[in-house]
Amino acid sequence: MATYLITGANRGIGYEFCRQLQARGETVIAVCRTADDALKALGVQVEEGIDITSDASVEDLAECLGETGIDVLINNAGILKQVTLEHLDFDSIREQFEVNALGALRVTHTLLPRFRVGAKVVLMTSRMGSIADNTSGSSYGYRMSKVALSMAGKSLAHDLKPRGVSVAILHPGLVQTRMTNFTRGGITPETSVKGLLARIDELTLDNTGTFWHSNGEVLPW
Repeated sequence: MATYLITGANRGIGYEFCRQLQARGETVIAVCRTADDALKALGVQVEEGIDITSDASVEDLAECLGETGIDVLINNAGILKQVTLEHLDFDSIREQFEVNALGALRVTHTLLPRFRVGAKVVLMTSRMGSIADNTSGSSYGYRMSKVALSMAGKSLAHDLKPRGVSVAILHPGLVQTRMTNFTRGGITPETSVKGLLARIDELTLDNTGTFWHSNGEVLPW
Protein backbone atom coordinates (compact mmCIF):
# COMPACT_ATOMS: atom_id res chain seq x y z
CA MET A 1 0.00 0.00 0.00
CA ALA A 2 1.37 3.40 -1.04
CA THR A 3 0.28 6.92 -0.11
CA TYR A 4 -0.92 9.11 -2.99
CA LEU A 5 -1.65 12.83 -2.67
CA ILE A 6 -3.79 14.30 -5.45
CA THR A 7 -4.49 18.00 -5.96
CA GLY A 8 -7.62 19.19 -7.75
CA ALA A 9 -9.33 16.09 -6.36
CA ASN A 10 -12.88 17.35 -6.23
CA ARG A 11 -14.01 16.50 -9.74
CA GLY A 12 -13.10 15.14 -13.15
CA ILE A 13 -9.74 13.40 -13.48
CA GLY A 14 -8.72 14.25 -9.92
CA TYR A 15 -11.80 12.60 -8.44
CA GLU A 16 -11.32 9.58 -10.69
CA PHE A 17 -7.72 9.22 -9.51
CA CYS A 18 -9.03 9.11 -5.94
CA ARG A 19 -11.74 6.61 -6.79
CA GLN A 20 -9.51 4.17 -8.64
CA LEU A 21 -6.65 4.39 -6.17
CA GLN A 22 -8.97 3.87 -3.22
CA ALA A 23 -10.52 0.89 -5.00
CA ARG A 24 -7.14 -0.79 -5.39
CA GLY A 25 -6.35 -0.32 -1.71
CA GLU A 26 -3.97 2.64 -1.75
CA THR A 27 -3.93 5.38 0.88
CA VAL A 28 -5.36 8.51 -0.73
CA ILE A 29 -5.06 12.13 0.36
CA ALA A 30 -7.49 14.24 -1.69
CA VAL A 31 -6.60 17.94 -1.80
CA CYS A 32 -9.01 20.58 -3.10
CA ARG A 33 -10.52 23.97 -2.42
CA THR A 34 -14.03 22.63 -1.75
CA ALA A 35 -14.96 18.96 -1.34
CA ASP A 36 -18.35 17.80 -2.56
CA ASP A 37 -20.40 14.90 -1.24
CA ALA A 38 -19.12 12.43 -3.84
CA LEU A 39 -15.51 12.94 -2.81
CA LYS A 40 -16.32 12.75 0.88
CA ALA A 41 -18.26 9.54 0.29
CA LEU A 42 -15.17 7.76 -1.05
CA GLY A 43 -13.78 7.39 2.45
CA VAL A 44 -10.39 8.88 1.60
CA GLN A 45 -8.57 11.56 3.60
CA VAL A 46 -9.82 14.93 2.35
CA GLU A 47 -7.88 18.16 2.86
CA GLU A 48 -10.05 21.01 1.61
CA GLY A 49 -9.67 24.77 1.66
CA ILE A 50 -6.28 24.51 -0.04
CA ASP A 51 -5.35 27.15 -2.63
CA ILE A 52 -2.26 26.05 -4.55
CA THR A 53 -1.56 29.63 -5.67
CA SER A 54 -0.96 30.65 -2.03
CA ASP A 55 2.30 29.94 -0.22
CA ALA A 56 0.52 30.11 3.14
CA SER A 57 -2.25 27.72 2.07
CA VAL A 58 0.19 25.10 0.77
CA GLU A 59 2.23 25.44 3.97
CA ASP A 60 -1.00 24.79 5.88
CA LEU A 61 -1.43 21.61 3.86
CA ALA A 62 2.07 20.48 4.80
CA GLU A 63 1.31 21.12 8.47
CA CYS A 64 -1.97 19.19 8.25
CA LEU A 65 -0.07 16.18 6.92
CA GLY A 66 2.11 16.05 10.01
CA GLU A 67 4.66 13.28 9.62
CA THR A 68 2.73 11.52 6.85
CA GLY A 69 5.04 10.33 4.09
CA ILE A 70 4.14 10.60 0.41
CA ASP A 71 4.94 7.94 -2.18
CA VAL A 72 3.25 9.60 -5.16
CA LEU A 73 2.34 13.26 -5.59
CA ILE A 74 -0.11 13.88 -8.44
CA ASN A 75 -0.23 17.57 -9.34
CA ASN A 76 -3.60 17.48 -11.07
CA ALA A 77 -5.14 20.87 -10.23
CA GLY A 78 -5.50 23.10 -13.27
CA ILE A 79 -7.71 25.56 -15.09
CA LEU A 80 -8.52 26.25 -18.75
CA LYS A 81 -9.74 29.65 -19.93
CA GLN A 82 -9.95 30.52 -23.58
CA VAL A 83 -7.71 33.43 -24.60
CA THR A 84 -7.52 34.38 -28.29
CA LEU A 85 -5.31 36.86 -30.10
CA GLU A 86 -8.33 39.05 -30.77
CA HIS A 87 -9.31 39.05 -27.10
CA LEU A 88 -6.08 38.86 -25.13
CA ASP A 89 -6.82 38.83 -21.42
CA PHE A 90 -3.52 39.12 -19.59
CA ASP A 91 -5.13 38.68 -16.19
CA SER A 92 -6.49 35.34 -17.36
CA ILE A 93 -3.09 34.33 -18.74
CA ARG A 94 -1.43 35.19 -15.42
CA GLU A 95 -4.06 33.22 -13.50
CA GLN A 96 -3.46 30.14 -15.64
CA PHE A 97 0.29 30.43 -15.05
CA GLU A 98 -0.30 30.74 -11.31
CA VAL A 99 -2.49 27.63 -11.13
CA ASN A 100 -1.16 25.39 -13.90
CA ALA A 101 2.58 25.99 -13.61
CA LEU A 102 3.55 27.79 -10.41
CA GLY A 103 0.94 26.00 -8.30
CA ALA A 104 2.29 22.57 -9.15
CA LEU A 105 5.88 23.67 -8.54
CA ARG A 106 4.88 25.26 -5.23
CA VAL A 107 3.18 22.09 -3.99
CA THR A 108 6.09 19.90 -5.09
CA HIS A 109 8.68 22.11 -3.41
CA THR A 110 6.72 22.43 -0.17
CA LEU A 111 6.09 18.70 0.14
CA LEU A 112 9.64 17.58 -0.71
CA PRO A 113 10.41 16.77 2.96
CA ARG A 114 7.43 14.37 2.97
CA PHE A 115 8.69 12.25 0.05
CA ARG A 116 9.55 8.67 0.94
CA VAL A 117 12.40 6.72 -0.65
CA GLY A 118 11.57 6.05 -4.29
CA ALA A 119 8.80 8.66 -4.41
CA LYS A 120 7.23 9.78 -7.67
CA VAL A 121 6.04 13.21 -8.80
CA VAL A 122 3.37 13.49 -11.49
CA LEU A 123 2.62 16.67 -13.42
CA MET A 124 -0.65 16.69 -15.32
CA THR A 125 0.20 18.78 -18.35
CA SER A 126 -1.42 18.70 -21.80
CA ARG A 127 -0.71 17.98 -25.42
CA MET A 128 -1.74 21.60 -25.91
CA GLY A 129 1.56 22.43 -24.22
CA SER A 130 3.53 20.72 -26.99
CA ILE A 131 5.20 23.30 -29.24
CA ALA A 132 5.77 20.78 -32.02
CA ASP A 133 2.14 19.65 -31.90
CA ASN A 134 0.60 23.13 -31.99
CA THR A 135 -1.18 23.25 -35.35
CA SER A 136 -4.08 25.55 -34.46
CA GLY A 137 -2.76 28.41 -32.31
CA SER A 138 -4.87 30.41 -29.84
CA SER A 139 -5.50 29.32 -26.20
CA TYR A 140 -2.57 31.50 -25.14
CA GLY A 141 -2.86 31.20 -21.39
CA TYR A 142 -3.45 27.46 -21.32
CA ARG A 143 -0.83 26.55 -23.91
CA MET A 144 1.85 28.81 -22.43
CA SER A 145 1.22 27.69 -18.85
CA LYS A 146 1.38 24.02 -19.82
CA VAL A 147 4.68 24.55 -21.66
CA ALA A 148 5.99 26.14 -18.46
CA LEU A 149 4.72 23.21 -16.41
CA SER A 150 6.40 20.69 -18.69
CA MET A 151 9.68 22.59 -18.47
CA ALA A 152 9.39 22.60 -14.68
CA GLY A 153 8.86 18.85 -14.84
CA LYS A 154 11.97 18.32 -16.94
CA SER A 155 14.07 20.35 -14.51
CA LEU A 156 12.55 18.51 -11.55
CA ALA A 157 13.43 15.21 -13.19
CA HIS A 158 17.10 16.23 -13.27
CA ASP A 159 17.15 17.82 -9.82
CA LEU A 160 15.27 15.03 -8.04
CA LYS A 161 16.96 12.04 -9.67
CA PRO A 162 19.93 12.13 -7.26
CA ARG A 163 17.39 11.95 -4.42
CA GLY A 164 15.81 8.84 -5.91
CA VAL A 165 12.62 10.66 -6.94
CA SER A 166 11.24 10.17 -10.47
CA VAL A 167 8.99 12.55 -12.44
CA ALA A 168 6.27 11.90 -15.02
CA ILE A 169 4.90 14.60 -17.32
CA LEU A 170 1.49 13.33 -18.44
CA HIS A 171 -1.23 14.24 -20.92
CA PRO A 172 -4.59 12.69 -19.98
CA GLY A 173 -6.01 12.66 -23.49
CA LEU A 174 -9.13 14.54 -24.54
CA VAL A 175 -11.38 13.71 -21.60
CA GLN A 176 -15.10 14.21 -21.03
CA THR A 177 -14.94 16.56 -18.04
CA ARG A 178 -16.36 19.92 -17.10
CA MET A 179 -13.12 21.53 -18.30
CA THR A 180 -13.79 20.32 -21.85
CA ASN A 181 -17.57 20.86 -21.64
CA PHE A 182 -17.93 17.06 -21.65
CA THR A 183 -16.84 16.87 -25.28
CA ARG A 184 -18.46 14.02 -27.20
CA GLY A 185 -15.20 13.16 -28.93
CA GLY A 186 -13.36 12.52 -25.70
CA ILE A 187 -12.64 9.50 -23.56
CA THR A 188 -14.15 8.97 -20.13
CA PRO A 189 -12.27 9.96 -16.97
CA GLU A 190 -12.24 6.26 -16.05
CA THR A 191 -10.40 5.33 -19.26
CA SER A 192 -8.01 8.26 -18.95
CA VAL A 193 -7.04 7.54 -15.35
CA LYS A 194 -6.61 3.82 -16.03
CA GLY A 195 -3.98 4.75 -18.62
CA LEU A 196 -2.42 7.44 -16.44
CA LEU A 197 -2.02 5.03 -13.53
CA ALA A 198 -0.32 2.55 -15.86
CA ARG A 199 2.20 5.27 -16.81
CA ILE A 200 2.76 6.13 -13.14
CA ASP A 201 3.23 2.48 -12.20
CA GLU A 202 5.82 2.14 -15.00
CA LEU A 203 7.72 5.27 -13.94
CA THR A 204 11.32 4.69 -12.84
CA LEU A 205 14.53 6.68 -12.58
CA ASP A 206 15.45 5.31 -16.00
CA ASN A 207 12.48 6.95 -17.77
CA THR A 208 12.05 9.98 -15.49
CA GLY A 209 11.23 13.24 -17.25
CA THR A 210 9.30 11.61 -20.10
CA PHE A 211 6.30 13.40 -21.67
CA TRP A 212 3.65 10.71 -22.09
CA HIS A 213 0.12 10.45 -23.42
CA SER A 214 -2.08 8.39 -21.11
CA ASN A 215 -2.12 5.69 -23.80
CA GLY A 216 1.66 5.27 -23.53
CA GLU A 217 2.66 7.33 -26.57
CA VAL A 218 5.71 9.54 -26.00
CA LEU A 219 4.73 13.07 -27.04
CA PRO A 220 6.89 15.69 -28.78
CA TRP A 221 8.02 18.76 -26.88
